[in-house]
Amino acid sequence: MNRETALRIALAARAMPGISVGQLLDILHQRIEGELTEEALQTVTVTDLKTGFASADGEEDGEDIGIGLPALKNAVRILWGESVTEDLPQPVALEQLPEGSIRVAIASNSGEQLDGHFGSCLRFLIYQVGADSRTLVDIRSAHGADTAEDKNAFRAELIADCQVLYIVSIGGPAAAKVVKTGIYPIKRVDGGQAEAIITELQGVMSRTPPPWLAKLLGVAAEERVRFSLSDEDAARG
Repeated sequence: MNRETALRIALAARAMPGISVGQLLDILHQRIEGELTEEALQTVTVTDLKTGFASADGEEDGEDIGIGLPALKNAVRILWGESVTEDLPQPVALEQLPEGSIRVAIASNSGEQLDGHFGSCLRFLIYQVGADSRTLVDIRSAHGADTAEDKNAFRAELIADCQVLYIVSIGGPAAAKVVKTGIYPIKRVDGGQAEAIITELQGVMSRTPPPWLAKLLGVAAEERVRFSLSDEDAARG
């Protein structure tokens, strides 16, 4: 197996929540006769993956394997060698950070979308966000996490300059590492367009932000207002 083939398989595994490289390799070896090559990977279909994982889990109909169709399609695109960055927006360098802004990370697998799990997302979209401004300042690949001794710590350090993290899901131990790094994690299980997520956050920032957000914005402790549970829920989504 050459380096490109190995890279495609590793990235495809990461695009599917809860799937390891070893599990994907088992499915590919069942589907492909002979050596795993770039050309052989181009014959793999979504149905192949769905059926293979369903059989491994004892789900004959393949309907309850815990992997969404979008993730399976994305994995197949990666196996085929189609670019996973062609639809990504272009970051913009800021000469000066807007006053009262915070840095926000969004776990993403495709385009400008919040659709990633903390432990398996392909990248983090990094935005500098103020009440009336937003700029995509960086896109950070999480590829190095695969070889890190502590994958969760690697990912947390990757976004250590951020104050807020949006993810589709995150486990307890990983969340603890994120919080320890000084980042406030917010789960949005349904995901969505990054721009819409940020617009919602800006709405909270422009009104009277909840204490945790007011602190991030540099509001003095005596000026912070206590909020009801509904206000906190609005910020968390």
